[in-house]
Amino acid sequence: MKMQMKHLALAVASCLLAASALAQSSVTVQGLVDLSVGSVKMSGDKASTAAITPGGMTTSWLGFKGVEDLGGGLKAEFALTSFLRADTGESGRFSGDTLFSRDANIALSGSFGRVSLGRDLAPSFLPVVIFNPYGDSFDVSPLVLHWYVPSGGFAARSWANSAAGDSGWSNEVIYSTPNFDGFSSNMHYQFGEKAGDTSIRNIGLNALYFNGPFALGAFYQKVQVSNPTGGSAIVDATATPVNFASINNQTAYFVGGSYDLTAAKLYATYISSKNDTAAGKQMDDKIYTLGAKIPAGGGDILLAYANTRRNGSLTANTELKRDTLSAGYDYNLSKRTDIYGVLMSDKISTADRATSVIAGIRHRF
Repeated sequence: MKMQMKHLALAVASCLLAASALAQSSVTVQGLVDLSVGSVKMSGDKASTAAITPGGMTTSWLGFKGVEDLGGGLKAEFALTSFLRADTGESGRFSGDTLFSRDANIALSGSFGRVSLGRDLAPSFLPVVIFNPYGDSFDVSPLVLHWYVPSGGFAARSWANSAAGDSGWSNEVIYSTPNFDGFSSNMHYQFGEKAGDTSIRNIGLNALYFNGPFALGAFYQKVQVSNPTGGSAIVDATATPVNFASINNQTAYFVGGSYDLTAAKLYATYISSKNDTAAGKQMDDKIYTLGAKIPAGGGDILLAYANTRRNGSLTANTELKRDTLSAGYDYNLSKRTDIYGVLMSDKISTADRATSVIAGIRHRF
């Protein structure tokens, strides 16, 4: 009897330990701090600005991420992360940005893929940052600058960004497929949350394929809702010669690829976007980019070029142009810390060419 009780106690203890293991959860504090110093001037700016700026290569952020193993391959996940401006200690990418504008979501993942709810990436984000040598730099990546960032800043735009709807979408559902021999896809739906009207929404999808040194990416999105808070999606045409215009509908698609030759990794992308206003006017953009990442001396030489051609009735059917070239070097001090320097040249067809030079340090934790 004592032996049976001992075996029973051991069996119960084993079951409890197994159940505890299945329900294990972890929460981590993660983040990145990136600061640069230099002189910045975009084409159309009145003068250059000498300053310490946040996010030379990556926008600084801080937050919490967690996962719980629910058993049977099913996991619950969450992310609450906030952008920050480390030069001043302010939260957000700009004044008025929401607290958790980088991530605020919860998800279930398993053999079926992953379903998330909340604020998360826009369909355009992963393809854009993967297929350019500067990644997610909103300061010196020509592709990111032309697609996401208005020249002259958010208060005084001399050239509008092409993208409507931000790099992240709020009130969003994302379904991510499992990885099928290097192929994966993400399907995005953002609710407009307008009473009595379900036609106001953002929809999109992207696809990624990796096979050894070769990679391909694509996205499609239709944007009607602005971010990070709601309202009509806003895209501004150039201040000269066109007045700012409210865009209530944007359709965009992207194709891009990269090939790693070992001696250099090469990139090429193309984006086409079409914007329609409530007044029936249009603004069409086509963005072409080329890039290269060349390993050298414990770091990488980074070269990237973007060219945007803009026309439509908002520009009086006159083609406007912008080209940006960035040349830099990123040196790895460790797996988590790197230093970099970048020289950038920017030219809008209606303004003089401008030059920026920055040097910075980035640390991940």
